[in-house]
Amino acid sequence: QVQLVESGGGLVQPGGSLRLACEASERIFNINTMDWYRQGPGTERELVASITPGGTTNYAFSVRGRFTISRDDPKNTLYLQMNNLKPEDTAVYYCHVDYTRATKGWTRYKGEYWGQGTQVTVSS
Repeated sequence: QVQLVESGGGLVQPGGSLRLACEASERIFNINTMDWYRQGPGTERELVASITPGGTTNYAFSVRGRFTISRDDPKNTLYLQMNNLKPEDTAVYYCHVDYTRATKGWTRYKGEYWGQGTQVTVSS
């Protein structure tokens, strides 16, 4: 099965930057969206950013203007560039891929993959 391997997390001071990477073990076909989620201590998981194969992006309001999601298709890799980091950005960040497993008539059966999560800590 496909595995998503994340890297790039760590400890950074407020105002600093980090770039997260998520590499898939193999090419994933029929992708709907590629996403980054995060979950802070005692909070529910939230969608941070998403990108479609066509390049359409969406961002949570809290990160808009600071984070940039991108992809490198030949490397099967998804990125999240995080600038001007704030303490409230502290969370475990998860890579996620939503894809179409099969199509029967007008019905699309979705599948998904999740990364293992990488810790981002923003603190002085």
